[in-house]
Amino acid sequence: MVPSKLHALFCLCSCLTLVRFGWQDLHPAAQMKSSVWLNEIQALIAAASFGQTKIPRGSGSYSVGCTDLMFNYTKKGSFLRLYYPTQDDDHHDTLWIPNKEYFFGLTKVLGTHSIMAKFLGLLFGSMTTPAKWNSPLRTGEKYPLIVFSHGLGAFRTIYSAVGNDLASHGFIVAAVEHRDGSASATYYFEDQSAAMKGNKSWLYFKTLKRDEDEAPLRNEQVRQRAKECSQALDLILDIDHGRPVQNALELEFDVKQLKDSIDRNKVAMIGHSFGGATVIQALSEDQRFRCGIALDAWMLPLGDEVYSRIPQPLFFINSEQFQFPANIIKMKKLYSPDRERKMITIRDSVHQNFDDFTFATGKIVGYIFRLKGHIDSNVAIDLSNKASLAFLQKHLGLQKDFDQWNSLIEGEDENLIPGTNINITCQHINTLQNSAR
Repeated sequence: MVPSKLHALFCLCSCLTLVRFGWQDLHPAAQMKSSVWLNEIQALIAAASFGQTKIPRGSGSYSVGCTDLMFNYTKKGSFLRLYYPTQDDDHHDTLWIPNKEYFFGLTKVLGTHSIMAKFLGLLFGSMTTPAKWNSPLRTGEKYPLIVFSHGLGAFRTIYSAVGNDLASHGFIVAAVEHRDGSASATYYFEDQSAAMKGNKSWLYFKTLKRDEDEAPLRNEQVRQRAKECSQALDLILDIDHGRPVQNALELEFDVKQLKDSIDRNKVAMIGHSFGGATVIQALSEDQRFRCGIALDAWMLPLGDEVYSRIPQPLFFINSEQFQFPANIIKMKKLYSPDRERKMITIRDSVHQNFDDFTFATGKIVGYIFRLKGHIDSNVAIDLSNKASLAFLQKHLGLQKDFDQWNSLIEGEDENLIPGTNINITCQHINTLQNSAR
């Protein structure tokens, strides 16, 4: 999910940016010099970014490449960001948020004035992630595949700290951009001519109607999301088989490189928040996903029927601050003696410790608006990624050294809690928590 606490920050910033970006339009007689408001905006950006850290490089031995893939240019097609081992470090780093429309979509998610998109573009528009854009795949090896599902109001690019690290350890990671109305923004092409000209048609975040019951909408969305993940898997395996598939984006990266690159028996799913629910839904429908990792999963979207349909191993990695009793109780419904289930909680962490926004904002803003926990963001993501690697080695049958982190799966670290910090013995659970993000 997109950082909900950013809403308060953006409202605060709106008061300043509306004065500077929009006030002259509302009051044309005003004689305010542009240099004055530009200086104030620059000061605001400096305050927001003070102490900002870079999105971390992967900790593994492989260099990491990145590209975007769109198969079938219509809204029913698949749109992915791909992270993969590369053999070429000469390419430039990847632009983190590549289109201004994503910033506009974030304002819709956050319920702020659209003018805030300009502020977001100034703050984040030139930020990069340390993966080499369109660099060639490192061939000659078969890689396990991870399909990744983003959170509510997010999109395919903002989990690069996870994608980069997994790819640096020898995985191919396909981060799906969902088109169910849960992404802040996404795009497609109306027809072949539009695709050739690059004329994008944008889909923005679908907001709840007044008095609309959230659970049915989210259940409909999670079902579509699971199908999109399986469809993405279909297409990548088609390419692996050598079947001709055209990338509608016509980027420098040649998709034919992916032929014979996937270890087809080593496929897993990872997702954050709404994406965590998507992991569970997809595993219940598609046995090709050998195991799943749910990062701070939001369980409300799931129907009761899925809980008995998941024989695959499942690993919950939670933050200390996001989870609540009703959510944990639903996770526990997936437990049974004959099924592998693990859960750990990262101490002093928050919901956004799993996405890139924890690195994109400075320390002061990050702490105030819960984009950062009291744990160092690099420590938190490193624990999550290493525990994930250990779990993936065990359940995908990898011949790696990731088992050195097996103790993390059990929560054996000073920064981890085995299981959960949430007390679920109390029977008086506030039903309003079911709609928490």
